Amino acid sequence: MTVRSERWLIRVHGLVQGVGFRPFVHQLAETHGITGWVLNDTLGVQAAAYGPPPALGTFLAALREQAPPLARVDETRVEHREPVDEAPARFEIRQSERAGRTDTVVAPDAHICDACLREVFDPTDRRHRYPFTNCTHCGPRYSIIRGLPYDRAETSMASFAMCERCSTEYHDPLDRRYHAQPNACPDCGPQVTLSGPEGPRATGDEAVTAAVAALAAGRVVAVKSVGGYHLAVDARAEAAVARLRRRKKRDWKPFAVMAADLTAVDTVADPTRAESTLLTSPARPIVLLTKRRGALPETVAPRNPKLGVMLPCSPLHHLLLDRPGLDVLVMTSANISGQPIVYRDLEALTDLFEVADLVLHHDRDIEVRVDDSVVLCAEHPDLAEPLTIFLRRSRGYAPYPVRVAEEQEPVVAFGAELKTTIALADGTAVYLSQHIGDLKNHQTADSHGQTATHLTGLYELRPRYVACDLHPDFRTTRFSAATPAERVYPVQHHHAHMASCIAENRLSGPTLGVVFDGAGYGVDGTVWGGEFLVGDVTAVDRVSWLRPTPLLGGDRAVREPVRSGFAFALDALGDDDAVTAAFPVLGRLARRERHVFGVMFHRRINAPLASSMGRLFDAVAALLGICSLAEYEAQGPIELEGLLERDLTLGEGYPFGELTGQDGTRVDPRPVIRRVAEDLAAGVDLAEISRRFHTAVVDMVVRRCTALSRVHRTDQVVLSGGVFLNEFLAVNCLVELRRAGLAAYGHRLVPCNDGGISLGQVTVASSRIGAERGSEKNGPRTD
Repeated sequence: MTVRSERWLIRVHGLVQGVGFRPFVHQLAETHGITGWVLNDTLGVQAAAYGPPPALGTFLAALREQAPPLARVDETRVEHREPVDEAPARFEIRQSERAGRTDTVVAPDAHICDACLREVFDPTDRRHRYPFTNCTHCGPRYSIIRGLPYDRAETSMASFAMCERCSTEYHDPLDRRYHAQPNACPDCGPQVTLSGPEGPRATGDEAVTAAVAALAAGRVVAVKSVGGYHLAVDARAEAAVARLRRRKKRDWKPFAVMAADLTAVDTVADPTRAESTLLTSPARPIVLLTKRRGALPETVAPRNPKLGVMLPCSPLHHLLLDRPGLDVLVMTSANISGQPIVYRDLEALTDLFEVADLVLHHDRDIEVRVDDSVVLCAEHPDLAEPLTIFLRRSRGYAPYPVRVAEEQEPVVAFGAELKTTIALADGTAVYLSQHIGDLKNHQTADSHGQTATHLTGLYELRPRYVACDLHPDFRTTRFSAATPAERVYPVQHHHAHMASCIAENRLSGPTLGVVFDGAGYGVDGTVWGGEFLVGDVTAVDRVSWLRPTPLLGGDRAVREPVRSGFAFALDALGDDDAVTAAFPVLGRLARRERHVFGVMFHRRINAPLASSMGRLFDAVAALLGICSLAEYEAQGPIELEGLLERDLTLGEGYPFGELTGQDGTRVDPRPVIRRVAEDLAAGVDLAEISRRFHTAVVDMVVRRCTALSRVHRTDQVVLSGGVFLNEFLAVNCLVELRRAGLAAYGHRLVPCNDGGISLGQVTVASSRIGAERGSEKNGPRTD
């Protein structure tokens, strides 16, 4: 019996344009004997497939399961099916249809694929040693795009007319460069130039060769990368690393390195299988690995067991590392401290010679500044799979959306003040921008505004509502007030953290939120940062928190952790003599300085109370003599955790106290500080004190959540806030909460620090808008 053919009209949603999806569909159809057509439209990809139903079913499954490397298929569905008597003779790729607003996803930038890399190092290939080789499976995307649809005319490649051979590849549906918008070759594409302070020195491959020679000689070279400029030196040359530190005025903050390949990685770090998978993914993030002691100069990542490592993310990087003995380069963002990464050539050639000896640049413009992504991969025997923790979500991931459970209102969220990102809601998709940075200066604030404009324009969205942080003095709050919108929704900082974790895990219902960070503006006008909340994305109650301690000098205490150390010690021990006797580091302070700190503490002069878990970590690091003055954010906590050498074994924890009041339970850190003082006096190893302190925090979280779960009748717990970038804390809290019978969740898709705040702001504002609309529909209450 002959099986009658059918016609299936298939819709594919997701990241399916500009990634070789249509040629893939064409080849897949031929493999399964399917005829018909495929095209791009404003909703994604549409295909009409003709054939026997069994073959069509196999074809449909393959669309999801065998998609190209850069594609991400969110949904495939059959919109219509019907029996047919006749079918087309072949399968074809049709011209794109453009009508209405684009509803598709912009692809992130991706590392060069193996096929293109072989061409770069093949002396017989016409793209031999060409730094801009790419195809539909790799290359720049988001960093070069000006607008949608994703066509060459809407990218920074618009000024480069393809030669005949490149044009032939571009128009051939069977070629892997079919509609590869950045397609180019040495005859028609961008070119590199090496410049010194006096001007250009070399172009083309000669420029690359000269840059490599300069690196091998210990020089500092600024390199124009995918989303901005890097500063590069030979990571194995201690003098070169020290020179870069002096020039960049960066004494302690770890540098990231770029290794030629996994073999080179193995010489400087000990990656796990999961970490190697992350390293070799198309996103090519910086992955924090366990470093091999002595393999690189300690000045690369001082006082830290981790080393940030990435693999080359463009052909140019591969060429820079193509020299024996030069297999690992320091590759750090080129920027003036506190300012965004340099990405414009004029700025690079004007400013970077303060730090760099040479600048390797090119004439393909970067349209969107995109920093490197940074991730940590944590493992534990009781975790079903490795836990990926984003410290920064940017190149290779942005602007891919986070899919949430509920339809969102048309909201744009402007994030917080630090590690800011923009979030833009469109149905169940929330588009998250790349990392923007700390809004401490006009340059980063300008970048914030440019990113908001670019992202909303790219997706042709006109948000009706704006969400921002509750803090009245944040730049983002002021920016929100100046943005045309029907209404601005301020969202409390820690509620946004909690909602972000709820959203990315697609949770619903009453939830406990454990939110630990440095500081956030509370609804009572005080500084929060060690919070236990209960509620959902619409509203929360603060039910428990760290007992507040004076923040000596306000924000100055963040830069000088010894101030937090003094405050916590004085709170726990009572007077100046006891403090200096217990903690030698405080005894080394000038007597007048201790007196001033004491007056500030007791009289609350420029010393606001703060329930900050971040400041408690600062305090313990300072009291142990690890970090009195912080060059970079969280230096003390990072070095305190570093003493554990990535060993996640729990120890004998110190006891926190509990103070119960009518409004909730305060977690009292004073007993912990007293026990730290006792162990320090007894000569206990600092690494053991650190383990006991970290364990104490884990034990306290489990005890508090277990008690709150019974009272509020929910076993659902989310962990958020920058303190949970601490690997020991994040992993052990998840494991121990689950052992206690609670359903615990952390972040996997967005950072738990303020980089994920904008996602939470979107969902909180959207939920409130929906609740208000429902209240209006139901009319006023009469009870």
